[in-house]
Amino acid sequence: MRKLSLTAATICLVAQLTTAQIKLPSPSPGASVMQTVGTTDLTVTYSRPSLKGRAPFTDAFVPTSKVWRTGANGATAFTTSTDLMVNGKTLPAGTYAIMSIPEKSDWTLIFNKDKSVTEQTYKHEEDALRVPLKSVTGGEKIETFTIGFSDVTDSTAKLNIMWADVKATADLSVDVNANSAANVDKAVAEKPEDAAVLQAAANYNLSKGRNLDQALSWIDKSIALKETFRNLSVKSQILAKMGKFTDAIPLAEKALTLGQSSNDQSFTFFKDGIEKSLAEYKAKITTMPGIKSGKGKKKA
Repeated sequence: MRKLSLTAATICLVAQLTTAQIKLPSPSPGASVMQTVGTTDLTVTYSRPSLKGRAPFTDAFVPTSKVWRTGANGATAFTTSTDLMVNGKTLPAGTYAIMSIPEKSDWTLIFNKDKSVTEQTYKHEEDALRVPLKSVTGGEKIETFTIGFSDVTDSTAKLNIMWADVKATADLSVDVNANSAANVDKAVAEKPEDAAVLQAAANYNLSKGRNLDQALSWIDKSIALKETFRNLSVKSQILAKMGKFTDAIPLAEKALTLGQSSNDQSFTFFKDGIEKSLAEYKAKITTMPGIKSGKGKKKA
């Protein structure tokens, strides 16, 4: 009778803990890894099982040639804030469940639209993308299952899936110029009366040689809202980029005058650049056919 009472008490205690949702240690703890590539944010949220003396990718534990949730507990989630190229194929922006099919050499990496998918509920028709992965063996032994990013540049990275001595890698890339341009256009659309946003947008177009007429329109509006040495300097650079050096010169001169009379301490960092640009514009004028040296006017 005492034994039955203890068992009942134990069951009751477990039920209470479950109902109260008390956080207890998990054999496969959750983890999240985030990486920015250019202007794209990538996030993986997953659970990390450990080997504990077992050998994965065998018939006994995480078998090969079968769909795996690529982690433990719930589905492994992968989020990309913009369209992403995975091994040369496009994955649209969004959140997906990562599934995989481990093999001895080549794996299959799957991005599935069902965010709560399991091995039992997986449906091929819900795949957003499937790509082959090359895996290598014989490296450092990883006790706890790990997903991470490496070899990050402003437009590329590698997604690494590592466990035991196995490492499977996918090449990721983003169109950073297209994403940046989209961000600029969105910022202007959201804050069309913000002088600083308009200046930054115009400066971006200038730096990329992109739609200079649009850049000129943006910087003119920025100046109309609030004239500063910065937006005057940007306008002079846009005009120079368009070959309009005679128009660029007075703007660069005004930027210098305005900067020197302001109390903006950052002008010190811009002054040399503006003076250098002004000298270059004047030099261009002197070498232009039909222009008198230093006058900026056509010969009679």
